[in-house]
Amino acid sequence: QLVESGGGLVQPGGSLRLSCAASGASLATYAIAWLRQAPGKEREGVSCIHKTNSGTNYGDSVKGRFTISRDNAKNTVYLQMNSLKTEDTAVYYCATDPTDCSGYIPLLENWGQGTQVTVSS
Repeated sequence: QLVESGGGLVQPGGSLRLSCAASGASLATYAIAWLRQAPGKEREGVSCIHKTNSGTNYGDSVKGRFTISRDNAKNTVYLQMNSLKTEDTAVYYCATDPTDCSGYIPLLENWGQGTQVTVSS
């Protein structure tokens, strides 16, 4: 089970850093995906960090603004979100990806409970 944290209320143009942590398992052995779901919308892939070489993927809507990274010593994966927009408002989830970032959401595992990000003035 993964645990997300770091969400909150931020003004447009602001920044937040989300964390995805695990207990009892090493995240270094997994590809980790970040996804989000806004009210009335389907769950959307945001970013993914590969298992082996820590390569990264981003959705088109967040490219150049969000950065995914991992700190194996802290067993945590981060999502740095800059230049936030109102349309980034959603519940953000992390999950393990056994397909190593193929982007196929139904195969994701070990979902966290989510953390709310609200971008509003």
